[in-house]
Amino acid sequence: MSLATCYVRFHSPIGPLLLVGAGNALSAVGLPSGRDTFEPRADWVETAAPFAETIRQLDAYFAGALRRFDLPLAPEGTPFQQRVWRALVDIPYGETVSYAELARRIGRPAAVRAVGAANGQNPLAIVIPCHRVIGSDGRLVGYGGGLAVKAALLELERGVSRPSGGPRQPPLFSAVDPGGRDVRP
Repeated sequence: MSLATCYVRFHSPIGPLLLVGAGNALSAVGLPSGRDTFEPRADWVETAAPFAETIRQLDAYFAGALRRFDLPLAPEGTPFQQRVWRALVDIPYGETVSYAELARRIGRPAAVRAVGAANGQNPLAIVIPCHRVIGSDGRLVGYGGGLAVKAALLELERGVSRPSGGPRQPPLFSAVDPGGRDVRP
């Protein structure tokens, strides 16, 4: 007999997140905006109990006190997608890499588009930090929750990871409008 799929809405600084899982494993994080939003299915059970540790860690992440999640995860994907997602977890907090660099890191330098597609299918946004992947030219590109959300997550990490007492650097992505579009010339 399979475990019931459970969900809860978590109110974060970037908007309500939909947490989904079965048993104690987290299987999806639905973002509040963009193309990757989704709603609970009729057969899912709404309960916060299985997500207590996930909520604690998300609270700590948004407070700037957690740099790496330590949760049981159960994302569904192909072996290639799983490989890309494992590599995403190794991108240091507050840092970014390009899709090309991520492809090199998994030993598939010619698979940049496939890596981008796998990154875009990551069901565990924030927890598996696909927001840390940017274009080869340093531009903010491709985030299922919208570029404004990606920018907010990167700014959170960048602000927390700068040396204490060091000067505040200018915003990374000040050229993103409220609709999440890059407005640089």
